[in-house]
Amino acid sequence: MTTAEATSVWRTRDFRLVWTGQTLSEFGNGVSQLAYPLLMLAITGSPAAAGALAAVRALPYLLLGLIAGALVDRWDRKRTMITCDLLRALNMVTIPIALLVGALTPGHVFVAGFLGGVLYVFFSAAEGAVLPNVVRKEQLTSAVSAQETAQSACGVIAGPIGGALLHFSRGLPFLVDALSFLASALCLSFVKGRFRDEAADEPKPQGSLRADVVEGVRWLWEHSALRLIAITAAGLQIAISGVALVAIVVARDSGASSAVIGVLFSALGVGGVVGALLAPRLKRVLGLGGLLLSVLWLQGALWVLMAFSTSLVMIGVVLALFTISMPCFGIAALTFQMEVTPDALRGRVGTAFSLLIWTATPVGGAAVGLLLDAVSPRTTSLVFATWVLLLSVAATWSGALRGLDKSSKDGERSA
Repeated sequence: MTTAEATSVWRTRDFRLVWTGQTLSEFGNGVSQLAYPLLMLAITGSPAAAGALAAVRALPYLLLGLIAGALVDRWDRKRTMITCDLLRALNMVTIPIALLVGALTPGHVFVAGFLGGVLYVFFSAAEGAVLPNVVRKEQLTSAVSAQETAQSACGVIAGPIGGALLHFSRGLPFLVDALSFLASALCLSFVKGRFRDEAADEPKPQGSLRADVVEGVRWLWEHSALRLIAITAAGLQIAISGVALVAIVVARDSGASSAVIGVLFSALGVGGVVGALLAPRLKRVLGLGGLLLSVLWLQGALWVLMAFSTSLVMIGVVLALFTISMPCFGIAALTFQMEVTPDALRGRVGTAFSLLIWTATPVGGAAVGLLLDAVSPRTTSLVFATWVLLLSVAATWSGALRGLDKSSKDGERSA
């Protein structure tokens, strides 16, 4: 792919509208992500309540992810996203209104958090099927990279902005979030397409919802390459979920203050942006399978380096490489999943893929906590290094990922 082809995605009007809407929505989510627990702490004074709120907001994906994927494969995806954005704006604006009239309660915040989570599940399920219907196949990697770059950038700036807004008024971050959802809905309403393959969009007899969910999960499992990528991604997520806590403990043991550790981690948010920008170029140079395997072996080596890091500079370098390499794996994997999945199944397969990653995240968080309680940070790092290196050996030995490069090149020639 030439540089012109890589950048031509920005010449596509519908993509610019979708990207702008999703970026605004992501920014709003980032603003309220910090504001939610701080608001709960302010009105209850209970860290336990703030933690319970985080769990309530995450619960809908585990409960409804697969169902949402099946439903958005039946529904008009564009209309679903716009409706979710409008309902999210309405849900979010109830918080500043309740604050204004002095009627906000912890129960209200819990309900708003849960409803916001439900609407996020349906929005993201439809969103995951959008790009292949907006850009050409050869533009997919650049399009996914652009989305991930925006998401990473929002992760860097939205939190501090949310904290600053909260300083002026407790309801202001939620008002900004509501406005971002309205702006996202407006952008999506101007998109001409319906986010669906018109050629394949013929009325089909609908079975039960359970049968639709099973069909999507079965399709993912029976696609050998995608199954390997999904399992490998989940395994890698278990390890990456623990890297921040291990780094904090190692840095603390090296004599770093809390302030220094905070500055280090805030600066590392830029790594996600860098990784997302590098991903298309690395995929062109290494190929899809080569990039995925390179990230696996690199992260195995990084865990070994973490085990023997004793200076803050070394810890920072290792963390930077973790944060840069992870988006490269994610963008390559997501692009492949979009390319090979039939349009009629994209909602179901996408949510099944994502649910596997979501499930791996708390497993990794719990594992690192238990390990750090039982053994030293060095031993913990070596355990994760062994885990990732075993994943790398298995993925390399199977040969399936290397085979993706040949099939990808064959597909480009036939196109």
